[in-house]
Amino acid sequence: MTGTPARPRTTVHLAVYDTLADWEYGHAAAHLRTGDAFRAGRTGFGIVTVGLGTARPVTTMGGLRITPDLALDALAPEDSALLILPGAGLWDAGEALAPFARKARAFLDADVPVAAICGATAGLAREGLLDGRTHTSGAADYLAAQDGYRGGERYRDADAVRDRGLITAGPTEPVAFAREILAELDVMEPQVLDAWFRLFRHSDASAFPVLMGAGQTAEEQATGPTA
Repeated sequence: MTGTPARPRTTVHLAVYDTLADWEYGHAAAHLRTGDAFRAGRTGFGIVTVGLGTARPVTTMGGLRITPDLALDALAPEDSALLILPGAGLWDAGEALAPFARKARAFLDADVPVAAICGATAGLAREGLLDGRTHTSGAADYLAAQDGYRGGERYRDADAVRDRGLITAGPTEPVAFAREILAELDVMEPQVLDAWFRLFRHSDASAFPVLMGAGQTAEEQATGPTA
């Protein structure tokens, strides 16, 4: 007797906290929501914000106020497709955000992917989560200064790195960060994702025809646009 197949996970959880770096998660969040525009028959992912609590809004670096949808304690890896940890000044100002790094450990232990950018990579370094996976950050020296970090040999000088469910990037690479998230969740065909990256990272106009054809069924591509 076979069991009931697991329902696909269609929710991505976005961590939010005071001093959140507004520019680092936008490309990923927007294109996860509109995934149906790039792959025929595929709907996008829902984005749920997660804070230490839900009683008060957080204030981002840009002054935006976001009220979390869910408290961190209530977040379970089995309810998520991926956890995004953006950078924030608080990652470098003590242990206030350490609970998010501990939650990232629970996700990775459950084989649910985690994406960390900028200061969040330092939080993961202090938690020991970068010691066994290839990774990047803003600079190797930045991670080397973190207490408990033993992953220097696995550091790569790259725009973004994806290794066994862990995605890392530095603060100047939000597009590459999004590229690896979209790849991890299979939001776009590889050639479409490459075109998307060329357009948004390099303003490459030759990517437009590929993106315009993305999401069309074979029949639509054969018949062309309808009147």
